[in-house]
Amino acid sequence: MPHKKPGVLIICGPTASGKTDAAIRLCEHFRARILSADSMQVYRYMDIGTAKPCAEELQKAPHAGISILNPDMPFDAAAFAAMGRAFIEANAEKEFLTIVAGGTGLYIKALLQGLFRAHPADPQRLALLEEEARKKGLSHLHARLREKDPEAAARIHPNDGFRIIRALEFFEATGSSISSRQQQHGFSDAPDYAVVKIGLLTDRAVLYERINQRVDRMLKDGLEKEVKNLLAMGYGPELKSMQAIGYRHMVDILSGRLSREEGIRLLKRDTRRYAKRQLTWFHADPEILWMPPGKLEEHVPTIRKALRNQGCDSF
Repeated sequence: MPHKKPGVLIICGPTASGKTDAAIRLCEHFRARILSADSMQVYRYMDIGTAKPCAEELQKAPHAGISILNPDMPFDAAAFAAMGRAFIEANAEKEFLTIVAGGTGLYIKALLQGLFRAHPADPQRLALLEEEARKKGLSHLHARLREKDPEAAARIHPNDGFRIIRALEFFEATGSSISSRQQQHGFSDAPDYAVVKIGLLTDRAVLYERINQRVDRMLKDGLEKEVKNLLAMGYGPELKSMQAIGYRHMVDILSGRLSREEGIRLLKRDTRRYAKRQLTWFHADPEILWMPPGKLEEHVPTIRKALRNQGCDSF
């Protein structure tokens, strides 16, 4: 029987683009479980400022990776990748698709590709290989990889263009197989998943207005009280978690370093700037398919077909 790959559907995009809602709606079309890829939602007691799913949303579709650590505990991309890969494997055993929803691009990259690379990628060489794949097909490149690095070819699915091209680029640049170099140096290899990446496409002006409205809603819902409670519990402003957008602004307001009006203005501005950085990160990934949030259901057959073409048909 052919090996069935764990299926992973990425829902990414900037803050306030509707990732949580999109992931929950897609759960109605797939046998799926959701993993939050948000570097702040892992922390307990930080609900409003991190825009965690509300109780009603969590009842519809529970999310892994939410409220699992105290705010003074360390967490990074490597920890997320380890947690996420265990979650994906557990889901695959029960024939669930994993929907990864979040805006922390480094976490998603670590989950899918690993954190380490033996040498800097050569953009020109990658472009030539991508052009060759378009002209001659991935099967041609996969056959060449079998000649150069049989071990890598055995692990990489013939339709997995990203990993085929990466392995060939490595061989052509270094003269050695990516498999042997990973074994020698302990580089983190990309896991063998069937992956589809969806980016939520939102007009920039609309997105910025949604961000402004979200900040107003957070303030109305009690962001100030949430920060006061964190400080009272001993979670001081020096913590990395407390220096995040929203929390550091509210600390400055409460301490008198900023007026409330100025603090809110800066909070909105800094959130918009963060969204812009997120867009820059995600737009650099050519594998992301950009879709309007309200149109995702129309693309369910395409997503299902793309996963099956990569060897995942259990969801």
